[in-house]
Amino acid sequence: MPNYQNLPEENLTFIDLFAGIGGFHLALHSIGAKCVFASEIDEKARLTYQANFKDISPELFQDGLFGDKELFNKDITEIDPKEIPDHDILCGGFPCQPFSNAGFKKGFEDTRGTLFFNIAEIIIKKQPKAFFLENVRGLFNHDNGKTFETIRRVITEDLGYSFFYKIVKASDYGLPQARPRLFMVGFKDKNINFEFPDRIPLKYDLSYVMGGKVPRRIGFTLRCGGRASKIHDRRNWDCYLVDGKETQLNSRQRLLMQGFPSDFVFPVSETQAMKQLGNSVAVDAIREVANNIIKALEGKDYFKKVLQKQNIFSYADFK
Repeated sequence: MPNYQNLPEENLTFIDLFAGIGGFHLALHSIGAKCVFASEIDEKARLTYQANFKDISPELFQDGLFGDKELFNKDITEIDPKEIPDHDILCGGFPCQPFSNAGFKKGFEDTRGTLFFNIAEIIIKKQPKAFFLENVRGLFNHDNGKTFETIRRVITEDLGYSFFYKIVKASDYGLPQARPRLFMVGFKDKNINFEFPDRIPLKYDLSYVMGGKVPRRIGFTLRCGGRASKIHDRRNWDCYLVDGKETQLNSRQRLLMQGFPSDFVFPVSETQAMKQLGNSVAVDAIREVANNIIKALEGKDYFKKVLQKQNIFSYADFK
């Protein structure tokens, strides 16, 4: 992966909310964007995040920049959005809490008490050029579609942003895992015409991941929470026949299925690593969509300017 530690000043910036172990960070960093703020409340996930990004984004881990606040924030509900650095793209895989009292006409007020409300507040105060949100596919139909409609209405009517959405699979963007997820993208400039990227072939199949012959090319969605299931389990998501032998996924194999590099480190137990990977995003899918977001914002000339300065890729790589 290219090292963008010394980025040109003109590179776009992003914030990484509900960051987990940094799938968004890794994806956007790999295409030249700079992370200026991150937030994650889970202590074990924070350990993994810091271990992997302290050298890439050292500014995030310097205490005291906001007095008692840090650029690597712990609880997004306890920071004033005004204290968050200005940024171009807001990113986040926010938890889908039920909008139990959400009506159909209250707009922004409907989201109070949910973590989406904190995202909306940040967008109002910081006015980023774009946002990129990820959630489980079930959000689309939650409460007969009312939850999704509330989110869409808040973004378009209360916040004044455009709104594009699509349910995509990790296997649509090169990874051997189903993992359908709802991606939501929007722009402050409503005249921007955004398109989700075309599907791309698999980079490798499940047999490559497992190191032996597996009857299927694409695996099931990694279980959120990391609990093991047996091959005949009705909800088997992490056990496969490999060369005819029942084999459970380990954390290194999960790394491949989620698109993380092989040198990604886990300063936590194997159980925690499995859980963190199950709760993470598919990096390649995030990167492909983020690539189109940046192209929509800045055009191909942006990539030509940045990548030629870095002397890493030819411009043709991004045509």
